Amino acid sequence: MSHPRYLLLPLNLITITLALLSQRSQAQLSPSFYDCTCSDVSAIVRSTVQQAQTSDPRIYASLTRLFFHDCFVQGCDGSILLVDSSTIQSEQDARPNKNSARGFNVIDDIKTAVENACPGVVSCADILALAAEASVNLAGGPSWTVLLGRRDSTTANFTAAGNLPGPFDNLTTLQKKFSDVGLHDIDLVTLSGAHTFGRGQCQFFSNSRLYNFNGTGKPDPTLNSTYRTILEQNCPQGGTDRS
Repeated sequence: MSHPRYLLLPLNLITITLALLSQRSQAQLSPSFYDCTCSDVSAIVRSTVQQAQTSDPRIYASLTRLFFHDCFVQGCDGSILLVDSSTIQSEQDARPNKNSARGFNVIDDIKTAVENACPGVVSCADILALAAEASVNLAGGPSWTVLLGRRDSTTANFTAAGNLPGPFDNLTTLQKKFSDVGLHDIDLVTLSGAHTFGRGQCQFFSNSRLYNFNGTGKPDPTLNSTYRTILEQNCPQGGTDRS
C-alpha cells in the first residue's frame, strides 16, 4: 500500500516522540521481556490492529492518540483503560477523553487474542504500547523497538486526564504542560502535527480558522487556499456536523 509523502514526515516525528514517552514511563523495560512467555505477542497485536482497520479506517490514528492520552497521565501504565468502579473515577470520563478517545474495543479484542495464546502474561499497558507502534507503522510510518514489561496501573487520575493539552490552550500553556512531563518544544510541535493523521472535529477550528479568524469575519490568511477549500466543503459555515 502506498502512502502520501506528506503523511510520512509527521509519522516519523510521532515515532520518536511516542518512543520517548513510552521509555520514560518505567525503568528496566526490555524488548525481549516476553520472548520466553509470549513470543508471538507483537504479531498478534499487529494482526488484530490490521484486521480492525478494514472496518474502521480511523483506527490507526485513534490507537495512536489513545496511547498518547495514556502516557501523558502518570506514564504509559494503561490507566486510561480502567472504567468506573467504587474506587476509580475513570480517565475516560475526563473532558479531553469523553466522547473522544476511542479504540477501546480494539484493545479488548487484542487482549482476548493475546489471552487465548498466553493466558495471564501480557499487561494491558504493553498491549496499548504495541498497538500504537503497529498503528503508526501500518499507516505508512516507521517502526520502533517497543520496550516491554510494564505493569498495569490499578489507579486512574481523572484530574490529570482533565489537564491534557487542549485545542484552545495557548503556546505558553502547552509548553508548560509538555515540560511538566519531561517533553520539550520539538515534542510539542511533533504531536501537534500528528493531528494531520486521523480525523478532526469541525467545531474546534471551523469558525476560528475558516470563517472568523481573530474576529475579522474572514478566513485565516495563512491557510493554503486549496486546503481551505477542502476544509470548507467538509465544514460548512453554520453546519452542525462535529467532524
